Amino acid sequence: METFAKRLKELREEKGNTKASMARLLGVTERAYRRYEDCEAQPNMQAIVKLAKFFGVSTDYLLGIVDV
Repeated sequence: METFAKRLKELREEKGNTKASMARLLGVTERAYRRYEDCEAQPNMQAIVKLAKFFGVSTDYLLGIVDV
């Protein structure tokens, strides 16, 4: 899930969002969200779908299955 963590951080920074705002979007604590970006935990499928919709990318892209 290293690719997921890297892409999540890149997308968040491109949009200018904070970790706190992303945590609110997902309904998790900021610590839980930080663990996603630090590759220490994985979000559930609902959160992955929500992130993909928010960033306008596919879940396959977020998960590192495709590069576009």
